[in-house]
Amino acid sequence: MKFSKLFLPGMIFLAACSNNENRPDISGIKVNTPIERFDLDYFALDSNRLQEGMKTLVSKYPYFINDFTANILGAGPVSDSNQVLPIINRQFFTTYYPVAEIIKTDLKELDNTEKELNNGFRYLTYYFSDYKMPRLIAYLGPFDAPGVALTDSAIAIGLQLYAGKDFPFYTSQQGQELFPSYISRRFEKEYIPVNVMKAVLLDLYPDRSTGFPLLEKMIEQGKYWWLTKQVLPDAADSLVTGFTKSQLEFCEKNEGLIWNMFLQSEFLYSTDPSIQKLYIGEGPGTQGLPPAAPGNIGQWIGMRIVQAYADQQDKSIQPRKLMQLSPREILDGSKYKPR
Repeated sequence: MKFSKLFLPGMIFLAACSNNENRPDISGIKVNTPIERFDLDYFALDSNRLQEGMKTLVSKYPYFINDFTANILGAGPVSDSNQVLPIINRQFFTTYYPVAEIIKTDLKELDNTEKELNNGFRYLTYYFSDYKMPRLIAYLGPFDAPGVALTDSAIAIGLQLYAGKDFPFYTSQQGQELFPSYISRRFEKEYIPVNVMKAVLLDLYPDRSTGFPLLEKMIEQGKYWWLTKQVLPDAADSLVTGFTKSQLEFCEKNEGLIWNMFLQSEFLYSTDPSIQKLYIGEGPGTQGLPPAAPGNIGQWIGMRIVQAYADQQDKSIQPRKLMQLSPREILDGSKYKPR
């Protein structure tokens, strides 16, 4: 079927309007939280006067400095009596200064990231009115430090894991041993909002699926991806799932076959962690499926079941209520039968 060039944009516009009509009105919710650049201030210190420089950071970042030195560098808090910190601090500063110089150029502007995060927190505040917005702080830590870390008063974003998939360390032998390519390809700036929201949502709703059979764990894990889409409705599915475009296409085209594979599997109700790991969690692919299939396909099916449940409701179910439902309640109410 063909459409005229004039009619097609109209169809796209109507579809966009339809999607927007299903979203809550967040126009009255104000969130304007900047991303503070601890990374720039830290690596702007005089390398010959690091001790004195750290004192200025104590004054500017009292809510983060000790999290950085104690939890990220593993050197304890800033204090005159801490004799370990000066040694580790200088070693880290000297080793990672070249990395900081590259990141300072490649990640100089985080304006779009900040805008997406603030918009996401507006949706989060709509759904969870008692949520208290923390500070947003960008830091640069060792490569094995987290890409997102929640502190008592801030959300810390580790830029060392967002330098771009072709960043030299990621592609090196050491980098690949730490982060295989199916993981490091997602070390792009575009993943920051999704990763931040996933960390926040996991903090709001700690994972309770330990000991669940595989099917229930798939649904429980699927809730997080579904909820991420509620607070970041414009985020691409590839960012939420971490799948490539071709992997997503495979899943969408073969959803019925994938679900049938699970139904016929003897592992669907297994509680064995080694079995569950085959279908939930990071991996280059899924055992028993073609190479085009992604790893963590169990969580994707779980998200689809959760979405099917939400679609069955007369009105959009509130995320707070859905997160409290058991996987069995969601499965029974979803009427999930993909083709």
